[in-house]
Amino acid sequence: MTASSSRTYPRTVAHADGDIALRLMTGADAPAVLAFAQALPAHDLLFLPRDITEPKVMAAWVRAIERGAIERGDIDSVLAVRDGAVLGCAAVIRDPHSWSGHVAELRVLVSPALRGGGLGQQLAQEGCALAFAHGQEKIVAQMTVDQRGAIAVFQALGFRPEALLTRHVKDREGKAHDLVVLSQDAAQVEAQMRAYGVTEAF
Repeated sequence: MTASSSRTYPRTVAHADGDIALRLMTGADAPAVLAFAQALPAHDLLFLPRDITEPKVMAAWVRAIERGAIERGDIDSVLAVRDGAVLGCAAVIRDPHSWSGHVAELRVLVSPALRGGGLGQQLAQEGCALAFAHGQEKIVAQMTVDQRGAIAVFQALGFRPEALLTRHVKDREGKAHDLVVLSQDAAQVEAQMRAYGVTEAF
C-alpha cells in the first residue's frame, strides 16, 4: 500500500460556503483542473516551474499521475472539489533518487473566491500529512514575495523563510519577480500541527 493510498479519500471537510470533498486527482479530472487553472490570476502561477494553463502541460501532469512518477520523482495531487468544480489543489513532489530524496516540495493553489476561509490551510495540512506518510524529512514551498496570504498559511504551519531568489521568474509581460523559499523539518511541522489540535490530518 502506498502512502497516498493509506490516506482516506474522498474525505469531506467543512467550509463556511459549504462542505468540500478532498480526493486524489485522476486523469479524468484533467478538464476540470485545467478550467480551474485557467481561471486563476496569472500571477498566482509564477511559482510553478511550468504553466499549468497549457493543455500540453496538463496532459503531462496527468501522465505523471497515471504512472505514479514525474521526471523529477513521485507526485501526489489532492483536489478540493464541490459539485464537480475544482476549488483548490495541493501537490507533493518528491525525487527519491536524488541527493535530496528526503525533501518534498509542497504546492498549493486555491480559487480566489475561497481564500481567507481556511481551504488553503486545509490543503497545506493535507500535503504535509502526505509528505509525512512518505517519510520525508523536510518540506519546502515557494511563492512570490507579495503573496502574503499564502506565506501566512505556511508560516502558521511552522514554515520559515530560507532563501530569497531575486528576479527569479518573469510574468507574461516580462516583468521579473522575486521568489521566497519557505521550509520546515517535517517532524517540526507535525509537532506544530498537533499543537494546534490538527490531528485529523494524520
